[in-house]
Amino acid sequence: MRINAGDTAWVLMSAALVMFMTPGLALFYGGMVRAKNVLAMLMQNFICLGIVSVLWAVCIYSLAFHGTGRFIGNFDLAFMDHANTVPATGFGGVPIPPLSFSAFQMMFAVITPALITGAIADRMRFSAWFWFVVVWSLVVYTPVAHWVFSPAGWLFRRGALDFAGGTVVHVNAGVAALVAVIVIGRRRGWPNHPTPPHSLPLTLLGTGILWFGWFGFNAGSALGANGIAAQAFINTFFAAAAAMLGWLLFERIRGKHATTLGAASGAVAGLVAITPCAGFVGPMASIAIGFAAGAICYFAVSVKFRFGYDDALDVVGVHLVGGLLGSLLLGLFADRAFNPAVVHQGVFVNGSWELMGDQIVAVVATVVWSAVLTFVILKVLQRVIPGGLRVPEEDEQLGLDLTQHSEVGYAYDRV
Repeated sequence: MRINAGDTAWVLMSAALVMFMTPGLALFYGGMVRAKNVLAMLMQNFICLGIVSVLWAVCIYSLAFHGTGRFIGNFDLAFMDHANTVPATGFGGVPIPPLSFSAFQMMFAVITPALITGAIADRMRFSAWFWFVVVWSLVVYTPVAHWVFSPAGWLFRRGALDFAGGTVVHVNAGVAALVAVIVIGRRRGWPNHPTPPHSLPLTLLGTGILWFGWFGFNAGSALGANGIAAQAFINTFFAAAAAMLGWLLFERIRGKHATTLGAASGAVAGLVAITPCAGFVGPMASIAIGFAAGAICYFAVSVKFRFGYDDALDVVGVHLVGGLLGSLLLGLFADRAFNPAVVHQGVFVNGSWELMGDQIVAVVATVVWSAVLTFVILKVLQRVIPGGLRVPEEDEQLGLDLTQHSEVGYAYDRV
């Protein structure tokens, strides 16, 4: 197979952009926690770069992308054996080196558990988080990635579409976040004692990095420098912009102010929702999807107060709801005119509900798998981790920066 230099360069650049999203996410979340927990939040995100990358080389890549099994791959490429010459199953015709594809997908695996950190902010032991990432990446992420992304996977074969990770990344992590906050419990004092963001400038900086990196996340999923990548690129931008406006509109109507946090949250909601759709829909559909995500996710974040689960940084309201919304709206808007890989077009294109049925099966399967396995993992870790999943009350009051890492983010008293 002949390697295309332009396609290879674009995929490698996209891998770097997606990698940059993890520190961007750390800043996005880090600005929203209290100052005494900022380093702990940054560390929970950064450690995913270490844990998941090593696990990827050992077995996740092989299990997720090699082999013909419907539910899981095999160990033929474990420890990256022959990974430089043997392409992932079903991707042999893509004119890029196998390692470039592996690097690109590895960055998806890294950021997915990192998304969960926003939900369990301010209260989880670092040791418990470390082992959760290890087990969750192996037991939850790997099978779902195989089902949806690998041509051998049962959801891929069924016809479900997910251009860049609506189910694999956002629904998967969003469900795990919901289960985690229920199992771990509320922050002490929530919701009676307010916990405002300590640095919205950090959050806005993180949003900008995420938005920038998302071009690699979505457009890179075309696996080439081509028209589909360009379509995904522009759709990503349109959806984020429309979602920001949608969020701020309803925030202004209900709260009388358009906030910077609302702008950041709205943009991310749009980026989440367009992720499964980016290479399968047209520009105006992406604006509609984005605006709907901004509006619906704005209302979704308040649900936690009604049901009493402490999703600290609104991972459930943005990533779970946004991922579900985008995955299902794809069943309405998917259009073969923008991507020949669309076999069954959306309801608004040709009136067929077949793709919508496949999308529903995919999101339900992901929700059930992630919810059940995450619950089991957390309950087991609760028993085997010394001290359990969460820090003691005095440590939570003092702050996780000092108690978990013996550092402080802002040494005011030392200046």
